[in-house]
Amino acid sequence: MREVGVDKVNLAAKLGRFEQLWAPRIVGELNGQHVKLAKIKGAFDWHRHEREDELFLVVRGRFRMELRERSIELDEGEMLIVPRGVEHRPVADEECHILLFEPASTVNTGDLRNARTIEHPEWI
Repeated sequence: MREVGVDKVNLAAKLGRFEQLWAPRIVGELNGQHVKLAKIKGAFDWHRHEREDELFLVVRGRFRMELRERSIELDEGEMLIVPRGVEHRPVADEECHILLFEPASTVNTGDLRNARTIEHPEWI
């Protein structure tokens, strides 16, 4: 159980605490939702979340969200919401830092289970 309190979160400092790519870390929780930070580079796996929407916000860098019918480029300060059930995969040509906002039950690989699946992300 996390300590209850009010405090600010420095995203740059939190991002400086880990190097691993494609391994989201939890930095906050509200109303059953997790706020996560991740570092990404290369292509992730195609997947979908049947019951969860996901919000992606670019903190540093850029990436594209590939959908089966098109791709959407995102730059720093831009965000995208992927609705539940939509198959997608993020792709970053260079390292990119993102903030994710999604239900606490969300598994990073959605309906796919493989070596990249993280059932219980670490709090930082």
